[in-house]
Amino acid sequence: MEFRHLGRSGLLVSEIAYGNWITHGSQVEEEAALACVRAALESGITTFDTADVYAGTRAEEVLGRALKDERRDGLEILTKVYWRTGPGANDSGLSRKHIMASIDGSLRRLGTDYVDVYQAHRYDHHTPLEETMEAFADVVHRGKAHYIGVSEWSAAEIRAAKPLADELKIRLVSNQPQYSLLWRVIEAEVVPASQELGLGQIVWSPLAQGVLTGKYQAGQQPPAGSRATDEKSGAGFIARWLEDDVLNAVARLKPLADEAGLTMGQLAIAWVLHNPNVSAAIIGASRPEQVRDNVKASGVKLDDGLLKAIDEIVDPVVTRDPALTTSPAERP
Repeated sequence: MEFRHLGRSGLLVSEIAYGNWITHGSQVEEEAALACVRAALESGITTFDTADVYAGTRAEEVLGRALKDERRDGLEILTKVYWRTGPGANDSGLSRKHIMASIDGSLRRLGTDYVDVYQAHRYDHHTPLEETMEAFADVVHRGKAHYIGVSEWSAAEIRAAKPLADELKIRLVSNQPQYSLLWRVIEAEVVPASQELGLGQIVWSPLAQGVLTGKYQAGQQPPAGSRATDEKSGAGFIARWLEDDVLNAVARLKPLADEAGLTMGQLAIAWVLHNPNVSAAIIGASRPEQVRDNVKASGVKLDDGLLKAIDEIVDPVVTRDPALTTSPAERP
């Protein structure tokens, strides 16, 4: 496993991180979830990403139990706040009230005194940014988080937040966007702003919900038990990648992966890590062997010829519009 700095901070993260969105506490049984975490640890992953909203808060509990016997200083644990976690009027968003309640709930469920990075899961259009950043500053200054990050924030939102963080003497070090061979909306605006301001990307869905592994074929029904067949595990998220033109383009990547001695999944993850602004790529898993396979993308270098060939194949089906980096107009 190779490690990268998280933005321009001193914090090192494993360039492949393990995330438990739509798996722990929902898609897979706890025994399988614990086996996946063990496989991640054995493979050298030290960076673990979760959120208070995943599986209705259960995902944090499962991750906490999975990591309870590990040396805390040897791990980087990340969680998030924004989405609704309760029935009350203030049980969502980035108000001071919700942030202060949510960090305590996350720490309790994770079984730890602090998280390494506490992330705003979306931008809150109904809370003054100053209020949000002041609450994050209190979280950091009270020792409950070391660093602050955001997720799916636009370049303008990041630019507005960074000087506030600097003024409050906290380190805003990361953004967590969706990014893959097929979804490149951060490249035009978010990445340049992040490079300028010292944020690194911790990207989610580098495999485009599994489509880039090649398991889905044009004109065929999705495999039984796959994410595309399970409404609880993100079938809605994967639907946009199941069009024949996308699947046909993805199928044309297989000879390139074979020539490089990689699986298609490893090729896709290595491609994401080729971007110098990417600090880590988050992988999820329902089986330990998926973890062991994907971590082999760490340290893989793709030459210019291969990168050009990849782009020529997928360019017609790539989504690039930076306007697609958005947060809900109303609180959830």
